[in-house]
Amino acid sequence: MATAAPAVPLPRRLLPHPHPLPRPFLGGLRHLGPNWYAPVMGTAIVGTAGAGLTGTDGIPGLRTACTAVWALSLALLLTLLGARALHWVHHRDQARAQLLDPATAPFYGCLAMALTAVGGGTLTVGRDWIGVPAALALDAVLFTAGTVVSLVAAVAVPYLLVVRGPGRRSGPGQVSPVWLLPVVAPMVSAALGPLLVPHLPPGQWQRTLLFACVGMFTLSLLATLVMLPVVFARLVTAGPLPLVLTPTLFLVLGPLGQSTTAAGNFADLAPGVVHIPHTAASAVAVAYGVPVMGFALLWLAFAGALVLRARRRGMGFAMTWWAFTFPVGTCVTGATSLARHTGLVAFDALAVALYVLLVAAWAGAASRTVRGLVSGELLAGPRSAPGVPPPTTARTR
Repeated sequence: MATAAPAVPLPRRLLPHPHPLPRPFLGGLRHLGPNWYAPVMGTAIVGTAGAGLTGTDGIPGLRTACTAVWALSLALLLTLLGARALHWVHHRDQARAQLLDPATAPFYGCLAMALTAVGGGTLTVGRDWIGVPAALALDAVLFTAGTVVSLVAAVAVPYLLVVRGPGRRSGPGQVSPVWLLPVVAPMVSAALGPLLVPHLPPGQWQRTLLFACVGMFTLSLLATLVMLPVVFARLVTAGPLPLVLTPTLFLVLGPLGQSTTAAGNFADLAPGVVHIPHTAASAVAVAYGVPVMGFALLWLAFAGALVLRARRRGMGFAMTWWAFTFPVGTCVTGATSLARHTGLVAFDALAVALYVLLVAAWAGAASRTVRGLVSGELLAGPRSAPGVPPPTTARTR
């Protein structure tokens, strides 16, 4: 009878090495999509919008609280960047599927806006804690990275929607306000880029960045004007959105509030960079911002009514609730800009009222997100439902 050969120990370099991270942790990252950058955006805008409110300098502790919220957004951004890197390493198939999925790819606009929003907060409030030189360096890095991603997404995602979009197979009922995310991202860069202009050498450098921001403002505005009629046509022809997607109607407020903010920032900087009279620049900002803000308030009432309708019909929590935060925050900064250029107390009051709404929305979305993470439901994977993008369907009660 043949005897078994004695086992030969493998060299140490050939032995399987245990992974430094536990498998349950890595498995939980499988369904971590780019939509998770929305909490970073929503948190950053709470800090920057609050710090910019007119007449709040005398409120004790407000600026410190806003700076703490910015620090939280920075921590969330760094954590999420690391988690998404692990996602690409250990779940490459899922990451590639998300990148090529027309329902998920628009959320890469959230990555761009998260980078630029946290960067803008660095120069607005973060400088109080880390100093101006460090804040300037960090904002320059985040703004540059966010702007590059936003411009790539603004071209690549609409292309993907054209060649692989759900409308080619299922009709206009598949249109979603989420499609606005990649084309709005350059508008965030346009609004926050002017913060860096005074720190550049006078002349060519300052003018180049200012005109680049104006260019991004224009391309984002025109792309938004193309998308908005499609979104509204979908509502009037196919009816209300699925319950879980109803909060995304608030995304329409993003380009409205952010463009008003950008126009005000251009008016503040242009006289010192391109020698335009301040009164003329301010008049242009007001002439643009007032009607746009009026439409934003109209849409806020319209979207709010549909959200209340959806809530009565059983709309539970989903990551789409973060759409209540950043877009409303851009309206806060837009109203603050109009108050600065018109001197009207009414715009100050509007900014404060919108900021109260923003903080309430952020508190609700943040608390439910933490609860969903602790329970594991938010990363448990999508629930299939007709017309609902996979990365936003995880729900909790």
